Amino acid sequence: MTAALPDATTQRPSQDDRGPRRHRRPRRTAKRAAVAVSVTALGLALLGAGYVATDHYGTASTDNRDAAARSAAGTAARVAGSASPSSDPMPLAIPGLGPRTRAKIPANSRQVLVASGRAKNSSDSLVTLWSRRSDGHWQPGATWTAHNAKDGWTADHHAGDLHSPIGVFTLHDAGGFDADPGTKLPYDHSSSFHAGGVGFDGETLDEAFDYVIAIDYNRVPGTSPLDGTQPLGASKGGGIWVHVDHGGPTHGCVSIAASHMVTLLRTLLPADHPVIVMGDGQSLAA
Repeated sequence: MTAALPDATTQRPSQDDRGPRRHRRPRRTAKRAAVAVSVTALGLALLGAGYVATDHYGTASTDNRDAAARSAAGTAARVAGSASPSSDPMPLAIPGLGPRTRAKIPANSRQVLVASGRAKNSSDSLVTLWSRRSDGHWQPGATWTAHNAKDGWTADHHAGDLHSPIGVFTLHDAGGFDADPGTKLPYDHSSSFHAGGVGFDGETLDEAFDYVIAIDYNRVPGTSPLDGTQPLGASKGGGIWVHVDHGGPTHGCVSIAASHMVTLLRTLLPADHPVIVMGDGQSLAA
């Protein structure tokens, strides 16, 4: 999805920004089961089954942690078009990111969410959260399949162009239709987070905004994701979020499974100045 309500009560987004709409869905009385995500669409393997979930600096056993790190580093390198996977499970530079991209990452950022697209015109992506350790090395978390915009990626995003913007953007604010799952980010719990309608593949969008993280593209950081203020002007679009995957391409956002959204929300720390690096692999390698 590509645009958000500027507040909970006044203006509604255009059809171009939010897609077709239905009536507001009723609040559910039972929690949804965790969403299982297949990797067959990309033909890439996720991390090994021995991986143990840890805090963002990692407290799992050395064997499992290093195996996970090697797998994620190798996957990131392959997606970016590298000829061979990284041999360092805790590299000093995030694999798949070239010098121009790395230079845009703030020096104080210790959490970098990399959303690497399969191709410039593809809506398939992989997402990995990298955390910088005290020794300067980067440690990868799990790698998740994701969707981006229907027509792929662009370095010059405009409203309604059905592309996700390429770039490095800070992550400050979260919210959703569902209650705060335990994030340290400011969280706006509101029934105004609703999509409705169907996606490009006919899939329901009802649960897409159960959890969202605002990507600071053409928005004011420190405000609710529903705030529609667009400092670059309306023509540049806005409301670019990380949100719950609905099984198909988005209008501009990055989407991952609901269970992974919960993990991400619980892991991101404002003190670590998290950012998202997003684009097709070839562009990110520059």
